[in-house]
Amino acid sequence: MGPIVGPAIAIIWGWVPAVIWVFFGSIFFGAVHDFGALVVSLRANGRSIGDLASDIVNKRVRTLFLLIIFFELWIVIAVFGLVIAILFTMYPAAVIPVWFEIVIAVSVGYMIYKKGKSEWWPSIAAVIIMYITVVIGAYVPIDFKVIFGMSAKSALITWIVIVLILNSWLASALPVQTLLQPRDFINSHQLVIAMALLSLGILVAHPTIVAPATNFAVEGAPPIWPFIFVVIACGAISGFHSLVSSGTSSKQCDSEQSSLFVGYGGMLMEGTLSALVIAAVAAGIGLGLTGKEVLLPLTITMPVGERLPAWAPN
Repeated sequence: MGPIVGPAIAIIWGWVPAVIWVFFGSIFFGAVHDFGALVVSLRANGRSIGDLASDIVNKRVRTLFLLIIFFELWIVIAVFGLVIAILFTMYPAAVIPVWFEIVIAVSVGYMIYKKGKSEWWPSIAAVIIMYITVVIGAYVPIDFKVIFGMSAKSALITWIVIVLILNSWLASALPVQTLLQPRDFINSHQLVIAMALLSLGILVAHPTIVAPATNFAVEGAPPIWPFIFVVIACGAISGFHSLVSSGTSSKQCDSEQSSLFVGYGGMLMEGTLSALVIAAVAAGIGLGLTGKEVLLPLTITMPVGERLPAWAPN
């Protein structure tokens, strides 16, 4: 979600600055950062960056570092919870596919670790079932506004609570091989398929870019400097990645030789995804809607027509 939402927002300043930062940031900053954090953790028996601060500096810095990480994680969880809740409120068809993935992931983990099955066939079956749930979700949307007669605000708050309790808590409480690892394994397959389809769609459709190359004077928006580096974080470089590299990735990496592919290569893939998002948004190929229909999803977070960029449809 990080490399998708950020570039989609940053394009308000034009697609050229977004592409430049994603390209150079992911290659020379983000990939080096992620790879370095992973190697450091691997050479320290899988210890996290925050814990290693005590060896490099002192115990007081370790305490402060861990406190910063704690509050940073709360912010990340809150933002992710809000974005997912908005997604469920705007697009009820996404509810069943997202939640059913937990069941699929736990099943894949059980087949691999408990039954000793190869990961090849369970992963293929998982991806196929996931796309089936997408079709089911389209026909059976879970809309709290319709089912329970809630207002958009009440539905949003309810989804935030559900996401934070069932998803965030469940994923952190269960052993990594039970949910988190197989879920991310499935997500990697979906991501590769989606990126391939996006690339193919852009090459075949060859859509016209409708967003401006640069748009530095956007009414109501913060200045491009330094906010473009804040908005496009995961798509170019993110401190959160060092927590992931040293928190979970290092404990699952089979050898230090694999860290180059996992750490550096993973960031390059994330930068590629951000570039595809920028191309998709800049070309306006999203839902292919124009006029008032485009603004309807925005009514949850902003009044219709307020502070829209100059290139947005009327």
